[in-house]
Amino acid sequence: MPWTLLFFAGLFEVAWAIGLKYTDGFSKPVPSALTVAAMVASVVLLGLAMKHLPVGTAYAVWTGIGTVGTVILGIVLMGDSAAPMRLACLALIMLGIVGLKLTT
Repeated sequence: MPWTLLFFAGLFEVAWAIGLKYTDGFSKPVPSALTVAAMVASVVLLGLAMKHLPVGTAYAVWTGIGTVGTVILGIVLMGDSAAPMRLACLALIMLGIVGLKLTT
């Protein structure tokens, strides 16, 4: 169960990171409210997962999921670069996430 909570915490991190782009400096009420709600949900779920997982592992996996998801959505939604070296670095992050999961 803690890994499931951590996974969803990571997804909410992706949501708020992408949401920041749509808040226009927190000047748009609806995107701003949704972004703040995603921030709160992400941190609460991370905190719950950390009750059962090592802090370093939980935090690294949370940020890894957030990073990978945000980069992928940046490529898909915002036209960010999908250069091969960038994708290779993303693969290394994913490998690290899997490694941490397997050793915990």
